Amino acid sequence: MLYYSCRSLSGVQTAVMALLLAMPLGLRAQTTPVFTGTVRTAAGAPAEYATLSLHRPTDSVVVKTEFSAADGRFQLLAPAAGRYLVSVAQVGCQRLWLGPLEAGAAAPLTLTLLPAAATQLRGVAVDGQRPLFERLPDRTLVHVAESPLSAGSTTLDVLGRAPGLTVDAQDNLSLRGKTGLLVLLDGKRVPLTGAELANMLRSLPAEQVQELELITNPPAKYDAQGGAGIISIHLKKDQRLGTNGTANAAYGRGRYGKFTGGLSLNHRQKNLNLFGSYAYADRQNFQDLDISRTYLQDGQPTRFSEQRNTSRSHLQSHTWRAGADYTLSPRTTVGLVASGLASRLPSQGLNLADFSNTDGQLTNTLTARNNRDLRTPNAAGVLSLRHQFAQDSLGTPELTADLDAARYGLGRRLDLLTTYPLRSQNNTNRLLGDQNGTLWLSSAKADYVRNLRGRLRLEAGAKASRVASDNDVLFEREQDGQRQTDTGLTNRFRYTETIGAGYASLTRTRPGLTLTGGLRGEYTRTDGRQDVGGQQFRRRYFQLFPNLSLSRPLTAHHELTLALSRRLDRPTYNQLNPFRSYLDPTSYRVGNPALWPQTSTRVELTHTFKEKYSTGLNYTRTHRPILSVYRLDAQGLVAATDVNLPNQDYWALTLAAPLEPAKWWKLYADAELFYIRFQGQLEGQPLPAAQPGAILGLTNSFKLPHGWSAELNGRYNSLERYGYQLVRAFAQVGAGVQKSVGPATFRLNAADVFYTLPMRVSARYQPLAESYRTAQDSRIITASFTYRFGNAKVAAARRAKSGAEDEKRRAGGVQ
Repeated sequence: MLYYSCRSLSGVQTAVMALLLAMPLGLRAQTTPVFTGTVRTAAGAPAEYATLSLHRPTDSVVVKTEFSAADGRFQLLAPAAGRYLVSVAQVGCQRLWLGPLEAGAAAPLTLTLLPAAATQLRGVAVDGQRPLFERLPDRTLVHVAESPLSAGSTTLDVLGRAPGLTVDAQDNLSLRGKTGLLVLLDGKRVPLTGAELANMLRSLPAEQVQELELITNPPAKYDAQGGAGIISIHLKKDQRLGTNGTANAAYGRGRYGKFTGGLSLNHRQKNLNLFGSYAYADRQNFQDLDISRTYLQDGQPTRFSEQRNTSRSHLQSHTWRAGADYTLSPRTTVGLVASGLASRLPSQGLNLADFSNTDGQLTNTLTARNNRDLRTPNAAGVLSLRHQFAQDSLGTPELTADLDAARYGLGRRLDLLTTYPLRSQNNTNRLLGDQNGTLWLSSAKADYVRNLRGRLRLEAGAKASRVASDNDVLFEREQDGQRQTDTGLTNRFRYTETIGAGYASLTRTRPGLTLTGGLRGEYTRTDGRQDVGGQQFRRRYFQLFPNLSLSRPLTAHHELTLALSRRLDRPTYNQLNPFRSYLDPTSYRVGNPALWPQTSTRVELTHTFKEKYSTGLNYTRTHRPILSVYRLDAQGLVAATDVNLPNQDYWALTLAAPLEPAKWWKLYADAELFYIRFQGQLEGQPLPAAQPGAILGLTNSFKLPHGWSAELNGRYNSLERYGYQLVRAFAQVGAGVQKSVGPATFRLNAADVFYTLPMRVSARYQPLAESYRTAQDSRIITASFTYRFGNAKVAAARRAKSGAEDEKRRAGGVQ
């Protein structure tokens, strides 16, 4: 075991420490043990840009990659305590292996590279192929770039196939049966939810995504937002020197066509890296929605309705990203990234509805044509700084900082023309809506990390963010060619949210125990105001979010991890926005300005066998859970909205098993058995009895002869009771093959082969009982082509990372 001595801090480090430690200090979850050392050539010179890899000792799978600095020094942070293999490689040299070594306990390593024939590089390139899914104690990794099924798909499609993730009929995401997720794109918060988030994820081609992290126990470094966890999306980054690029195109066909195409370019030299990418998507879709409703009074039926809604949409989107990293000195790097999304989603819908009385007699009918047009011009920019202080006997202290700004635009137009054939007079009604909205997001954050005496590791940081939303909507009604403003629906809603946060954490690593604890404090200030009526609300609150993680190996093959945390879900601006979004003449969505945040306390015990097989037990208690419900308004229309209930209890058993039945066949099986119980009632209507549910997944990866590979994926969601809703079982099966020929890769896949994704849902409330079935264009066959060009034989270089990327690295994720 190596024991370190303490060296005094420099003046800059002392100032940084004083600033950061002035914040609430405590213990936090999940940091990582480290391997350090130096790489040299056979002649004794420092080896710059050598590739250092950390491998699991059981199957040599790569779990971390870094690159040596100009002076040959490196730092490899392990995902968790334990034993690992370490390898180093560089073009023209033999790959060198060491270990297994104990993470955090090994002395600084001195690695010497020996010359080798160039032909040996080919063997290195195919070594250590990663599986599609990896289960770690606090997260699941989804290696999107490795999947043949990702070709031609959207990021939303990929999420729908990920372990434990579900996309419901309203395009809401849930993880392990729980809603309330924080979505990050390259470390940056995406402040969209529901249909708008789904449209953004549909506009992002899966070809641009390197991997996903599904983080169920986030460390204190992350925002407290997201009671169910975090979905962290990491885009592809080219690490090769020189000028390189990738071009891709894919065409899929279900009922309608779907095209995606893109180009990425990267130019890297010693101190400068320039990069950019562009993607275009043209995807047509349909939605069939059949609704049966029973209207109630005192629990007895008063009338019935049968509706059939059909719509066709056409998404066209342009996604771009450009940036630069510049090395100011061997220890300091700055980066600038700008990105944007411009999408348009017009749709044409037809609604047919029949209304009848309790005797089954037809009382009314309607025919409606619903034309909608959604535009979302979005743009974002981030300026980042990374500075490494002078290395001492304890390691290399590091400071990262980010400044972010983003603008999300929204333009929504509605033209709803309704005809009532049974009425003799005024049998048409036309409603026109024009909504314009802008969402501004800005933030600044700094993070500091260093090793201390006694095998302790400190991380601390601060963040300030502000969200400002301005929505203006005009509704008009037209009769006999004359338009008149509907003053009951027209309004303007402005909302601001300001958050100040600070955190600190300590980790102590010993051979038989890793203990990590942290404390995050957040002060939140929100204000909302409607121009019409002058209604407004204010929220001011400060909350602490402690977390604790304890990991202990019991034997050489068994390890236990205990994690406790507290998290928060603030209502989104859409959930608070009182504007109406019409589905058809009888239904609309409306926000609830009276919503309060929900807070969750979670405890999870995870057992890992042979560093591969994982079993977890977890319990979550949520106070003031936010639940989507249906109500009847004064006009008898069905309003979908959100309410707070008193409490929610969640129990779950999770299982994950990566298997290898044969050398050419890898299998990943995962299961989630859960039980969700809400407490409370709505308008005097008690909640139905809770019942257990399950999410099962099986992914097969095949390595076939002559350079072919294949994937077969299946997921099953059992019948589930969630609040007042009962969701029937649904499933999906996908299959794909791929072959690489030099720099080109061909892929062919089929999604939802048996068309089992259509969803059936039923619910009963005090004034209403409803059941519906919804289906989309999910059964698709896609062919794709990807071509990589440029200086592929030059060794990978260490690219300057933003603070967000370092956040991921220090939190223990795989890069």
